[in-house]
Amino acid sequence: MSVSLPHALAVWRRNASMYARTWKLNILPNFFEPVFYLMSIGIGVGAYIDRIGGVSYVEFLAPGLICVAAMNGASFEVTYNIFVRMSYEKAYDAMLTTPLQPEDVLVGELLWATTRACIYGGAFFLVVAAYGLAPLPHSLLALAVVPLAGLLFAVIGAAFTLRVATIDLFSFYFTLFLTPLFLFSDVFFPIGERLQGGWLWVAEVLPLLHPVRMARACFAGTFSPILLLDLAYILLLSAGLYAWSRGAIVRRLTS
Repeated sequence: MSVSLPHALAVWRRNASMYARTWKLNILPNFFEPVFYLMSIGIGVGAYIDRIGGVSYVEFLAPGLICVAAMNGASFEVTYNIFVRMSYEKAYDAMLTTPLQPEDVLVGELLWATTRACIYGGAFFLVVAAYGLAPLPHSLLALAVVPLAGLLFAVIGAAFTLRVATIDLFSFYFTLFLTPLFLFSDVFFPIGERLQGGWLWVAEVLPLLHPVRMARACFAGTFSPILLLDLAYILLLSAGLYAWSRGAIVRRLTS
């Protein structure tokens, strides 16, 4: 069955209205975590590092942490929030008594998760720019990377959420999946200089690496053909996981 955009937007509006009531509480953990990393590691560790990649260490961190903010914003939305609405609140059961279909619910949730990623990633970009760490105007192109990162981690998280049976398993998702991505995806050090051989290929498979590399290129004002491969990776993986999630949500909500 095809997706109805008006129905998907109805799910988006429902989530947006709920978020408008609690945004002050929700934004604190997801937004300020990369801010604290920027301040503590960038300023603290950066005092012992002269230059990295031709820029100061805090400037090196900034574009990667923008993508981390987007990743966090999308990931928390499509894991705990979707699971609670699906398994505890039974909100989706109520939605399906209307003309909405499971596919509409999924697309609406992915749109909202991407929106949250843009809120956190965009807000963090403003912080970075305020500190003079975003070379203007070419760093503004990094804002186009934020929704790509948000969509990517929205479909990754949704695919995981629609697979698990208990909310306790999300600790594995965040600790054993997102944390290694955070640490080994070119955010804190250039992987091309520190990883070699098979480990470098492992890093290339990690999904966070690709938006980080694109954002860093935007900050540097440079272009490399590998960025097209990064874009293709994001789009193809997002499309594949969306197709899988579409079938999974139909089975989950109609079983």
